[in-house]
Amino acid sequence: MDTFFKTLLILLLVYFGLKILFRLAMPFLMRYIAKKASQKMENAFRRTQYQSENNNQKEGKITIDDIPQKKSRNKKPVGDYVDYEEID
Repeated sequence: MDTFFKTLLILLLVYFGLKILFRLAMPFLMRYIAKKASQKMENAFRRTQYQSENNNQKEGKITIDDIPQKKSRNKKPVGDYVDYEEID
């Protein structure tokens, strides 16, 4: 019975210790999250501003800023494509 109370006391101390630790660490964590979000929004704004400046180019000139890379999940060949026509 004595070990039960020791275990219960340890669990309660850990619970309240973590609770106090989170209360102390939460302002720093929220400040970090807000800073990262503002950086992402600023980068997005700069990208759109850069794109709008580049849209003032001569007519007929084509530029490609970003080419997405194709990621193939399926490495084995799929097969042949067969086109069926409807017969009246």
